[in-house]
Amino acid sequence: MTLPAGVRSAGVVVHGSPDARAQSDWLAEEVPVALVFNGISHAVMMASPSDLHDFALGFGITEGLLAHPGELYGLEVSESADGISVHLSVAAACEWRLKERRRTLAGRTGCGLCGTDSLAEVRRTLPACPVVTFTAAAFGHALQALSAQQAIQHLTGATHAAAWCAPNGETLIVREDVGRHNALDKVAGALLRSPWLGTPGFACITSRASFEMVQKAAMMGAGALAAVSAPTAMAVDTAKACGLPLAGFLRGENFVAYAFPERLGLRNLLT
Repeated sequence: MTLPAGVRSAGVVVHGSPDARAQSDWLAEEVPVALVFNGISHAVMMASPSDLHDFALGFGITEGLLAHPGELYGLEVSESADGISVHLSVAAACEWRLKERRRTLAGRTGCGLCGTDSLAEVRRTLPACPVVTFTAAAFGHALQALSAQQAIQHLTGATHAAAWCAPNGETLIVREDVGRHNALDKVAGALLRSPWLGTPGFACITSRASFEMVQKAAMMGAGALAAVSAPTAMAVDTAKACGLPLAGFLRGENFVAYAFPERLGLRNLLT
């Protein structure tokens, strides 16, 4: 069979009744990926080695390093025994932002703030989110479609996925990664190069809705963020502050609305 990028085979021994048995299995690849801006190493993230152009562009935009895609002049990927380096040629304005907000990220899939230089850098000024109204049926349709398109997850059980969805729930862009932040960054990068840029839509993710996932969704211009798991308290506060409708515990058409339920097809019963 033709494997999707980021998957390799492995021999395993399965313990079960009545006996142990040898069989083939599939593993999700996890690789150190260094993002290098104008020769300056900014971050090393553990990521799936696929859709790296989308990843680098999306990371640059959602982290506020690139003001717009035009500030990325070129991109080159190089591999070594230690991992993968993605070299971005960027505008001087981006390089200035990078030097102003230097990070030394030792990337971990569960944390996007490791190595941030100061507490002031954690909360960024976010754009106001567009006002769009969605339905519970749209969220249910999006989740079902997203689940069906997780090729790496179906083989390995080890990746997260994120999607950009039309207001009716059609999944327009889907990306997978071992890191939930990375998956959403890949969607952001793909969206910036797609015909759907600037059109209404929402982000759907298979992970919890952490503060950074809300921040990234807002930077993408999402009309809402729908998550399979729960949000954190900081994520809810951030969503309310920037006008982002936030749904968690997405199960088909059922979910919990944490911010702006009236834009999620529900009556606002919050007091």
